[in-house]
Amino acid sequence: MIRQLADTNELFRAAAEEVCRIAQMSIETTGRFSLVLSGGSTPRGLYALLAEHPYRSQVEWNRVEFFWGDERAVPPDHQASNFRMAREAMFDKLDIPAERVHRIEAERPDLDEVAREYEAEIERVLGRVPGVGRRPPHFNLFLLGMGEDGHTASLFPNTPSLREKERWVMAQQVPRAPRERITMTPPIINAAHFIMFLVAGPTKADVLAQVLQGPRDPLGYPAQLIHPLTGGVTWFVDRAASASLIQHHRTEA
Repeated sequence: MIRQLADTNELFRAAAEEVCRIAQMSIETTGRFSLVLSGGSTPRGLYALLAEHPYRSQVEWNRVEFFWGDERAVPPDHQASNFRMAREAMFDKLDIPAERVHRIEAERPDLDEVAREYEAEIERVLGRVPGVGRRPPHFNLFLLGMGEDGHTASLFPNTPSLREKERWVMAQQVPRAPRERITMTPPIINAAHFIMFLVAGPTKADVLAQVLQGPRDPLGYPAQLIHPLTGGVTWFVDRAASASLIQHHRTEA
């Protein structure tokens, strides 16, 4: 589903309302809410809003398990750190227990080991999924952005993680600085109950139309790989980002 909002302020409000709705439903059903955070400037606006009234009072934040979809290989206090962005925008303003914040320790030298340990942390917190093989667990909500090249998380065009079928978390080199990243992979992203894309600005208009309405080319446009197995995906886009979409594909919010 595509939700077109007039501007970024409306986008942040609509997204905050949806996050709160899913959080309330998850906590009522299972006693907790597992949320995967995205980096980037657009999610920052959402996080800042969630830390303000009325949204901050709508979620039992001590029942939320926070994870990250990707992280740059920098210290947690680095300006480029996705963890630092979320901490400054949201965590510092909310009373969140430290044990609920599951940071990717991407400042460590062995990123492959970090990725393996993060997989183990996901399984420890969410539990093992019964069945044949090592099936990925189900996050309640996975937040994603999209770059001007169609990448999402740190799944960049023509990188090895796009073909991954078994690993949930991988270290890889990407075509921009910082080049070393850790990212969750399509198998675990697509296992989420709900996925929300946040896309804003005119520079995203052409690639958004290509991802949603163009020919299928997931190696060239990794955001096309995101198709939940049983859950739903909603694109929250502002009017500028949706300018190139064919009219009948739009859903006004």
